[in-house]
Amino acid sequence: MTDEQKRLITVTVPVLKENGVLLTTHFYKRMFTHNPELKNMFNMGNQQSGKQQTALAMAVLAYAENIANPMVLLPVVDRIGHKHTSLDIRPEHYMIVGNHLLESIKEVLGEAATPAIIDAWGAAYQQLASLMSGHEAKLYEKQTIKTNGWTGWRPFKVGKKNIESAEITSFYLYPTDGGHVPMHIPGQYLSVRTFLPDLNLNQARQYSISSAPNEEYYRISVKREKGQNLDANGLISNYLHDFVNEGDVIDLTSPAGNFILAENIAAPIVLISGGVGLTPLMSMLQSLTGKNHTQPITWLHGCRNKSVHAFKDQLDQITSTNSNVKQHTFYNVVTPEDIANGVMEGHLDISSILELHQHPDTNYFICGPSAFIQKQFQDLQAQGINKNAIFFEEFGPQLLQLN
Repeated sequence: MTDEQKRLITVTVPVLKENGVLLTTHFYKRMFTHNPELKNMFNMGNQQSGKQQTALAMAVLAYAENIANPMVLLPVVDRIGHKHTSLDIRPEHYMIVGNHLLESIKEVLGEAATPAIIDAWGAAYQQLASLMSGHEAKLYEKQTIKTNGWTGWRPFKVGKKNIESAEITSFYLYPTDGGHVPMHIPGQYLSVRTFLPDLNLNQARQYSISSAPNEEYYRISVKREKGQNLDANGLISNYLHDFVNEGDVIDLTSPAGNFILAENIAAPIVLISGGVGLTPLMSMLQSLTGKNHTQPITWLHGCRNKSVHAFKDQLDQITSTNSNVKQHTFYNVVTPEDIANGVMEGHLDISSILELHQHPDTNYFICGPSAFIQKQFQDLQAQGINKNAIFFEEFGPQLLQLN
């Protein structure tokens, strides 16, 4: 890119701040009109909710603001790259997206979209596409060189379906070819693809791996969604609950994601979960205890009540057999039995746990709804915890700007 092109991109920043979501909404509508086959690749639930349009607008704005040095966006590029590889997005898809993005800029900006601005954005997009696809090529390569690794979609059989709570069911997934699977890193997720009759589309959704790393199977633990007019995310989860049984086959991509537990970590760990957000943390805990992690491990969990508390018996057993593991549980509604067992009433409140271990080297991992993550992040900072020691996983498009 020339200096003049970079200047023109910077000039459009105020326009993106004011009209970014309008632009990305128009972009998706245009792309799905001209390339309807891409509806099978994009999450239509996130389209329906507007989250994907907002996430893309934020990403385009961040890129424009840092056009002089886009390398500062590498952490974001890595996170998006993991999501793209989990959906089997390839370089040719960037060509389609780029064409519709430039045409959308022309159509939304009208006369303000001068040939010079369009040329600048064309050069900027090519730079971004090269950055993204280059990084994703490295991620694909890492997947293929792993023992038992693969890229793209691979059929898996449901070997076991197990009810974990009133809302959450686990699926144990084994390769149909009888082979093994690469050891995932605790905290990673899988993409699951299935056909949704209600939408007449193939749809994919990411689910955290809830089992300890092994070469035989993956386990995902899925929450049943309630309510009317569910989006595609809810439809996929409920389809798994209602129609996918032991012996059935679904497609998966390789484990992905950078919300991970560092290998051979030798520091105190605090795991903080809300509702179904406990799934990736379950993998972390099982991995830590399996490796005889000697540093303190503290798990804080909040949910509505005991009936929806998944893995409770397993967690109690892990706590009772590992002296370095402690847990603090909060239910919105408690019974006398819950109180007798040490459960606290109300939403999870870090400040109420006086004995919370606060060694300066402690790593904090948070997973749950967006509002839950934001509150725990702020509460930890209020207690003097360095934000660089706090890691979180936001399900769906990344909208939180905390780090």
